[in-house]
Amino acid sequence: MKKSTKIVVGIIAVLVLLVIWGISGYNGLVVKSELVQTAWSQIDNQLQRRNDLIPNLVETVKQYAAHESEVFTQVSEARSKLAGATTVEDMAQADAEVTSALSRLLAIVENYPELKANENFIQLQDELAGTENRIAVARRDYNEAARSYNTAIRRFPTNIIAGIFGFDRVQYFEASEDARQAPDVGDLFGD
Repeated sequence: MKKSTKIVVGIIAVLVLLVIWGISGYNGLVVKSELVQTAWSQIDNQLQRRNDLIPNLVETVKQYAAHESEVFTQVSEARSKLAGATTVEDMAQADAEVTSALSRLLAIVENYPELKANENFIQLQDELAGTENRIAVARRDYNEAARSYNTAIRRFPTNIIAGIFGFDRVQYFEASEDARQAPDVGDLFGD
């Protein structure tokens, strides 16, 4: 083989390797991006499940505590905000408000021993507790997928492919400042 033919073959081989590397890197980023979207969907599903349980829980408590309307209003408003949230940050804030309102609602239950013994209420409370656990797992899974994706798009040389094809960082699901503080339920007990 002539020297010029060897050079051409060498250049073609390098180009083929670069194309294979580019395709592999791109496909890897697509997979990670889809994992982030899937994990986000799971958070959304679990938040919706909780949103669907809340009216039943509120109605059960309402039957026993008709004069606690302020808490019911707060729960309803928080649910509406969560349903309308579109960004990770908005959803985290709305989720914190729902959690806080539910804490106040469940604190009311302490004043009604017959409600705590009600079979429907116990079942709803168990379902809500299970849903809260699922939400926590879904958040953790989302943040893990987001971490993996964000790391991949920042690492060299994949960051070149990410920049070329517009793969941007995703936000982590973080608790809002309000969610980091325990809700004040003292007013509900006359403290």
